Amino acid sequence: MEVADMECVFVHPKTNQLMALMTIIRDRDTRRADWIFYADRVIRLVVEHALNFLPVAVKKVNTPVDEATYSGLAFLNKIVGVSIIRGGEAMENALRSCCRNIRIGKILIQRDESTATPEYYYSKLPEDIHERHVLLLDPMLATGGSLLTAIRVLLDSGVREEKIIAVTVIAAADGIRAVTQKHPLIRIVTAEVDEHLNDKKYIVPGCGDFGDRYFGTEN
Repeated sequence: MEVADMECVFVHPKTNQLMALMTIIRDRDTRRADWIFYADRVIRLVVEHALNFLPVAVKKVNTPVDEATYSGLAFLNKIVGVSIIRGGEAMENALRSCCRNIRIGKILIQRDESTATPEYYYSKLPEDIHERHVLLLDPMLATGGSLLTAIRVLLDSGVREEKIIAVTVIAAADGIRAVTQKHPLIRIVTAEVDEHLNDKKYIVPGCGDFGDRYFGTEN
């Protein structure tokens, strides 16, 4: 089965707008100011797509016209954002612009570049996180190691697996398989799926190191 066809994987519809934006952020020659602007637009699209998978209930309201009633929806339960430092921090503004006054937790995980294995250093999460749905922010899902480590931190904090939605910009097929095989109830929302990793465990074709390009720390 193709990873994009998995029940727990939700790829943003391949619209002309998204493809044009992805072309810009994948281009190695895009200037940094432009890259940040268009990366922010992609992140906003993916975050808004992820919100579609939160639980809702029917809600009726009265409109200002002729005492008419509108039958709509309202989100259930509380949500929280959790960013995997540092790439995930690039996604926080988009989440805040969509979800007013949302709380955002942090998990610091760094990859050992010689082994491509994740190392967990620190987390700061709301005390009531176990009562919330979690939008777990990390723009690049490569091997899945960092995401798996972050998921373990959330589970150890009392968050139920089915209440975690991983929000990414680009996800590698290998990383998706690694995460879903261990945590089949996790949902993964992404802009696009790339098919493989290179020998340094970078996503191909990818867009380079997302955090470095966003925060201006490229070599």
